[in-house]
Amino acid sequence: MTVSSNAERPIPTPPARQERIPQAILYMVAAGAIFSFSSAASKWLVATYPVGEVLFSRVFVSLIFFSAFALPTYGLAVLRTRRPTAHVLRSMSQFTSQTLLLIAFSMMPLASATAINFSAPLFAALASLVFLKEPIGPARLAALVVGFLGVLIVTNPGGDTFQIGALYALGNALLFGTVTAGVRGMTMTESAETLTMYQLIWLSLFYGLTLPFFFVTPTWADMPLIVANGVCNLLGQYWWTRSIHLAPTSAVVPFQYLSLIWAMLFGFAVWGDIPTIGLIVGSVIVVGSGLFLFWHESRPKMLKMGPP
Repeated sequence: MTVSSNAERPIPTPPARQERIPQAILYMVAAGAIFSFSSAASKWLVATYPVGEVLFSRVFVSLIFFSAFALPTYGLAVLRTRRPTAHVLRSMSQFTSQTLLLIAFSMMPLASATAINFSAPLFAALASLVFLKEPIGPARLAALVVGFLGVLIVTNPGGDTFQIGALYALGNALLFGTVTAGVRGMTMTESAETLTMYQLIWLSLFYGLTLPFFFVTPTWADMPLIVANGVCNLLGQYWWTRSIHLAPTSAVVPFQYLSLIWAMLFGFAVWGDIPTIGLIVGSVIVVGSGLFLFWHESRPKMLKMGPP
């Protein structure tokens, strides 16, 4: 962080890349836990309110609280960016992926949609083959095939609603896999504060455009949950961004898998969802294939570093 020459406020600048993996892991674990609460709150609210309204209230509350912290601390310097187009594209992708995921939450158990979302690393590897022409190799191919089989077990083809909900969850996983890699690249020039601010601004704008078409006046009884959802989303987004900022993606993203435990607990406590054998077995396969893929991708770097 540096201080501008003509203002007392510090300018949020990305620090020199110093990897702090243990701290990054703690951020990722905390983000996963609080995201699980936000997901459960959103699933509860979407039973009464339109998807766009639930997502707007979530990000807009996050924007209000984050602005109350960031603007007095950094002033308008928090909006200084070298990647304006990248911020818009990232937010458009997240606008779509979060919409798909919330629709999936409304159509299937929380833990099932969460488990499908964990196929994101597998889709990221597939996207690198299609768009970046990176060779996939036998290890990646094996992880993709095995992981997809795990997703099929989780989705349990046979029920119409379950199949449709699974498609929405798969769409979110595909987009989320590319967003993670994109954010890691943006941290080279953007601070966590700037990344979070632009994300919240653009998402508030995108979801706000849906309100004239789909809106239900919130009740006072639901306001505490609406505010809590926004605050938890803010903390989760910031901690997730800080985690990606402090460590390589391969070192921290596997710890997102712990949020599946929270999703199962929330699903059981609130909706009485009992994890099925298919969910447990499929989740183990998806998580295992994802962990193998992360290990395989990070192994060449570790070999190049050599023994300590």
